[in-house]
Amino acid sequence: MTLKKLIRLGSKTAKGGFKNEKDVIKHFNNWEKDEVAQKWLEAMGYKIDDIEYVKASKVRGQYKADIQVRVRIVIKLKSQEDLQNLQVKLVSNPQGFNQIDKRWVDKYVELWNIPKDITKILKTFTGEIKPSKKGLKDQRRMLLSEMSKGDQNKIVKFFTDNKILIVSDILRGRGEFSADWVLVILKVDGESTWVLKSINEAMNVFGAGDIRITAQGSLKIGKIGMQRKGGDNGRDTSKMLQFKINPVELF
Repeated sequence: MTLKKLIRLGSKTAKGGFKNEKDVIKHFNNWEKDEVAQKWLEAMGYKIDDIEYVKASKVRGQYKADIQVRVRIVIKLKSQEDLQNLQVKLVSNPQGFNQIDKRWVDKYVELWNIPKDITKILKTFTGEIKPSKKGLKDQRRMLLSEMSKGDQNKIVKFFTDNKILIVSDILRGRGEFSADWVLVILKVDGESTWVLKSINEAMNVFGAGDIRITAQGSLKIGKIGMQRKGGDNGRDTSKMLQFKINPVELF
C-alpha cells in the first residue's frame, strides 16, 4: 500500500489551510463551531458536551510544546480544568524529515550523563574534535562508520542502554512545557489531513526498532535519526548534534 493511501486511511481531513501554529490555535479557540477542533478534543479524550471552555495559546521559548490548550470541563456540576501541551508538525513533503532536537554535544552530556569516551566519539562525529585519521570522506569530521569497531560498539551500547531516557528527552522534553500530544498536519494535493496522538504513542512509534549505524555513517534510534547539523555556511553551529524524524510515520 502506498504512503498516500496509508495517510488517507489513518487520518482525518481538515478544511482550510494550515500555514503555522496560529491556524491551529484559531481552530481550538473557535471550538464551539469548528468541527476539526471538536475532533481534536475528542481524540484527546474529551466529550464535547462536557466542555465549558477552551483557550489555546502559543508557547513562547524553546520548548517541546508549541501550543498550550486550557480545557475546562463540567461533570456532575463540578468544574475541572486541564492543561494540554501540543507539539505541532506541519508537513508538506511526506518523505521529508523534521528536526526535533538540536544542541551542542556538551548539553547532551549534561542531560544524559555521557561518559568522556562517548563524548569524544560524538564530538569527533560532529567535528568539534578534528579527526587525525586520513582518507576520510570529510576531513572536518569522522562518520561513525569510519571509526573503529570498538568505538562503534561503544556508541551503539550507550544509546541502547539509555534509549528510553533519550527518546523521552528529544520527543517529550522535560518540565512545565513538555509535550503531552503530537499533532501532525500534512498537506497533500491541496488537501490537509491530520493525526493526533499522545506523546506516549508517538514515542512508541518513533522509538520502535534497534540502535544501529547507518550506511551513511550516522546513528538511527528506532525511526529517529542522529546526525551532525551541517550547513550554516561552515559556521561553528554546523558542529551541533541534531535528531530528526519523519512526522508522517505517525499516520
